[in-house]
Amino acid sequence: MKRLLRQTNAAFTLLEIMLVVMIIALLAGSAIYLMRGNVDQAKEVRANSDVQAIQTQLQFYEVQNGSLPSTEQGLKALVERPSGEPQPRKWRQLMPELPLDPWGTPYQYRNPSVRSKRDSYDVFSCGKDKKPDNDDDIGNW
Repeated sequence: MKRLLRQTNAAFTLLEIMLVVMIIALLAGSAIYLMRGNVDQAKEVRANSDVQAIQTQLQFYEVQNGSLPSTEQGLKALVERPSGEPQPRKWRQLMPELPLDPWGTPYQYRNPSVRSKRDSYDVFSCGKDKKPDNDDDIGNW
């Protein structure tokens, strides 16, 4: 007695493959939708840490040179020797380049401060709207 062997093809149909791809796309889409608020929050955290790093360099600049840079000299005084008054006593480059905030704009500096209650200067990012002196500014206040 011979056994008849039944030949079977184990494969996925196109419909099954498309169903799996659709499920994966739905899961990925919902994950991206749920994480979109985290991107804005991450940008704010990065801006805060950049402001703190710039403040550290400004404190070091003040210790070395006896005064902070003026508003006109700006944060550029951390990268290249400033012209104008007050002239630094022992200037040296403290940063290789000035960072941009997470929205692609330069950080702002004012001396004397307008908003800061802790420091004699303001260092801030203009925030998402890229305009200074708004509620979304992130700085040392």
